[in-house]
Amino acid sequence: MREACAWVAGEARQVSITQDPTRYAERLLGEAGPAPQEAWDERTHFRGADDETIAYVITLDAINFGSGYFPHLEKRPGHSGYFTIALSLKERFEEKGPLGARELMTIDRDAAAELFGQPPGEPVRDELMGQFAAALAQLGSFVERNFSGSFTRLVEVADASAEGLAAILAGMSFFRDVSHYRGRSVPFLKRAQITASDLALALDGRPPANFTDLDRLTIFADNLVPHVLRLDGILEYAPELVERLERGEPLEAGSEEEVEIRACAVHAVEQMVAGLQRSGRQVSARELDLIIWNRGQASRYRGGSKHRTRTVYY
Repeated sequence: MREACAWVAGEARQVSITQDPTRYAERLLGEAGPAPQEAWDERTHFRGADDETIAYVITLDAINFGSGYFPHLEKRPGHSGYFTIALSLKERFEEKGPLGARELMTIDRDAAAELFGQPPGEPVRDELMGQFAAALAQLGSFVERNFSGSFTRLVEVADASAEGLAAILAGMSFFRDVSHYRGRSVPFLKRAQITASDLALALDGRPPANFTDLDRLTIFADNLVPHVLRLDGILEYAPELVERLERGEPLEAGSEEEVEIRACAVHAVEQMVAGLQRSGRQVSARELDLIIWNRGQASRYRGGSKHRTRTVYY
């Protein structure tokens, strides 16, 4: 994954890394202080018995996509698209209990729309609900067929390895986030990686989410982290690409420019990690992802034009 993203960054035509990422990372850490302590936000995410929490996390991350669709989503007041979805699923688990694997297999577009509070009739929103239904049905079938319906067993089989869990989840097409760029495969596995990270948070590192290799994860390549890096001057986009984004033009999933944006963000953060570690600061890409993602919640980043792609991978 790292090698492929570094190669794309070297070949890219429309995106480039223009500043020393290490200096930027040092400035980030200086502003943020120590790497922030991660915590599972129980205001918007479910936490219950461990088996139920595991089911919630995997179910949520099976549909943790839609950034290119979110302008059309009916959002809860004061909540983004992601938090609207996370909170709706939390309430379902609290009111009726977890969604079992067999129940997930029966969810259709209308049931997904009802579950996530989305009025039917808007074409883009309806398309997203159809994708959610397909992703949930695939997850249910995968867990039922391979793990006798047990989400906990799925995690146990990874044997305390975040990389192992990501590889298991990539057995489902909705998690198999691999692009192709000039004849070469470029894996990102954003949601497969973030599932391991979320499980470690939600279970406070208890088994079976006691992953020993979380520092091996890359950033969770989406559209917000590259956006922050661009506005902060680390990434530079070609003028014609900036014009397209400012017009609100969606980028096609798997297009050269979309792959370049994600890959250059991954590689820039890997350069940050390497530079910081050379100076004796042990910071992981996962921790920098959190810092940059939180930075992206500030108002100055909300006004910019991050790329939008209608994809099931972020």
